[in-house]
Amino acid sequence: MSSLSNMPNITDKLAIKLEQAGIKSDQELKILGAEKSFLLLLEVDPKAKLEHLYILEAAIEGIDVSKLSEVKKEELKMFYDICK
Repeated sequence: MSSLSNMPNITDKLAIKLEQAGIKSDQELKILGAEKSFLLLLEVDPKAKLEHLYILEAAIEGIDVSKLSEVKKEELKMFYDICK
């Protein structure tokens, strides 16, 4: 499996969707950032949810999704609301 599924919170299923979106490695995910990666994910999975955006950010930060700060969650929610 890809290095993506070795990141915190990234399931094999999500890793496959990210690869379909053109994100092939943990390094690419980190370079793109959560927001850009989420936009690419939306192209292959229009049903992607806010939780997916949280998962991407937490994976990039190397933490469990439950450890995301409320401030970061609010920033991501504002971005998500614009995307949807």
